[in-house]
Amino acid sequence: MTAAIFNSSINSLTLLNRGKVRDIYAVDDERLLIVTTDRLSAFDVVLPTPIPDKGKVLTRISDFWFARLGHILPNQLTGVAPESVVAADEREQVAGRATVVRRLKPLPIEAIVRGYLVGSGWKEYKTQGSVCGIPLPAGLKEADKLPQPIFTPSTKAEVGAHDENINLAETEKLLGTALAAEVSAAAIALYKEAAEYALTKGIIIADTKFEFGQDAAGKLYLIDEALTPDSSRFWPADQYAPGSNPPSFDKQYVRDWLESVGWNKKPPAPQLPDDVAAKTAEKYREALTRLAG
Repeated sequence: MTAAIFNSSINSLTLLNRGKVRDIYAVDDERLLIVTTDRLSAFDVVLPTPIPDKGKVLTRISDFWFARLGHILPNQLTGVAPESVVAADEREQVAGRATVVRRLKPLPIEAIVRGYLVGSGWKEYKTQGSVCGIPLPAGLKEADKLPQPIFTPSTKAEVGAHDENINLAETEKLLGTALAAEVSAAAIALYKEAAEYALTKGIIIADTKFEFGQDAAGKLYLIDEALTPDSSRFWPADQYAPGSNPPSFDKQYVRDWLESVGWNKKPPAPQLPDDVAAKTAEKYREALTRLAG
């Protein structure tokens, strides 16, 4: 395990943005450097406690999925070594946790696919019989597998703000009818193939969030991260039982701790105890080991 990186400091390139987890730098007019830090966000707030090696684990999991799902949709990767675009004394910061990607125009939505009834979807279903306005059969239990995966996009919030679920009409208003349909089909295809593979490794992918971008010609690409414990809800298949929310390999462990201490979900977030941070790191590493070996 290496020292945790809360903020990267790449002075040889221009910093464009610090997101909840990733720092983005300009390489040139065609490429960006994305550094995945060890920051952790929960309830849309960045926590003050980094999770050691989290950024490296997320990068390896994303790279695994980008390679495995490339036949469905092209992705942002260029294949350029991140160490080759920074100064010599900055290479340690990017080793194993950074990627050089194409400069693409991100779409203004988060493409969420749900395969199981849980979280905010379960809360809505209990009162309205639907998830994000999509009607579902009566009588489903918490964590039940849905008849088919559903596309339930949300807006993209700034750091510290909350994403908001949007319906198909709102998605079409943002993207246009044709692009909305293309994004929905791509997201569901990516989820289905990944979920089938993960199940062979003892992991249920209950839901996930994809991000997409376009090049100047309008071609669609998978960007950001792919099917990580940060962007997905991973359950151990051998502990799955409809009727309750299974334990998970993702940051739900941290969310549960934050709920237990009565945090109001507004900045500043509390420091995580050492044992909670260590257990979280362990869950992330187990997800990587199971999926990619």
